[in-house]
Amino acid sequence: MRKTAIVKLEERTARFTILIDPRKKAVLERLCAEEDLTPSQVVRQLIREYIERRLGRPWVPGGEDPSREREAVARGASKRRVPRP
Repeated sequence: MRKTAIVKLEERTARFTILIDPRKKAVLERLCAEEDLTPSQVVRQLIREYIERRLGRPWVPGGEDPSREREAVARGASKRRVPRP
């Protein structure tokens, strides 16, 4: 019999690559080290706070409204946005 691992939604990971100024990266790493945090932990917290601010409620893993996500995709929200001049 094959065992299936059950993984909580919050424990799954996806890679999210960003490009930032090397000086900002160095400062971020130094500040994170002062608080015994990794830059990934800080970025995840910033993303979580942004999501909660935009949703207007605490974010709960699996608590997303699939119909709103479909609407956002239909409006093109998942496409890369280019700043307007």
